[in-house]
Amino acid sequence: MGSGETAEVRCVAAVPCWVSLTAGDLEGAKEFYGPLLGWEFEAGPDRFGPYVHAVTGGEAVAGLGAPGGGAIPLAWTSYFGTESADAAADAVRERGATLAVGPLAFDAGRVAFAADPAGAVFGIWEGPLGWARKLELLGAPVWIELRTPDPFAAALFYGEVFRWDGRDPERFDVRWEHDRVVLRAEGTSVAALAKEQSSGPAGMPPHWEVSFAVPDTDRALARAVELGGAALGPAFDSPYGRVARLRDREGARFAVISPQG
Repeated sequence: MGSGETAEVRCVAAVPCWVSLTAGDLEGAKEFYGPLLGWEFEAGPDRFGPYVHAVTGGEAVAGLGAPGGGAIPLAWTSYFGTESADAAADAVRERGATLAVGPLAFDAGRVAFAADPAGAVFGIWEGPLGWARKLELLGAPVWIELRTPDPFAAALFYGEVFRWDGRDPERFDVRWEHDRVVLRAEGTSVAALAKEQSSGPAGMPPHWEVSFAVPDTDRALARAVELGGAALGPAFDSPYGRVARLRDREGARFAVISPQG
């Protein structure tokens, strides 16, 4: 993580600080997300295979990679910042969850991949680089939400792994609002944990949903379909903006969001 000539932004511990797509067809992913979200692309670290940074407004806001092998799910992953990847990895194991990979040295820091007790996959990132969450920066990931059957149990797990309770309450707090457990950092809501039951063969298992900022959600939904993606339902108004849940050409799920007018 980090981005050559793009601006470097310090990763904030305990909250999401990066998102990355695992794609089967990297060029196809660039052809889809570039025009949809206004992204340009720069070469990134290729230790695990081809990898690029998505850049908007002069800032790297996401990563896209194609590690190969065929066994890795094609999906977006949200990474949480931490002061110690080793301590966070130990906390994952101690709480009965799955540490899948790492911690490993990677680019400018250390990375690990884990799944919480309900099965939602997330990344752990220790390092100086991340992205700024700017609501006015179109194409940036501005809202990260865990869709899980028990958000309170999930909040206890992530709170223990990333020490939510032990941080300065003037800078970081966790609250209940809009039927969600919401994380706030530096006065801004940055992520939430919301109740959603998986059901039926088309049901989505617990996962972190990434929402990218767009100027017009309905137009972005139509554009995604034009580019070969699919809508997972009609656009709808939420407490945080107008949202559309989408699927890209290869099936990776994500969302777009625009401020309420």
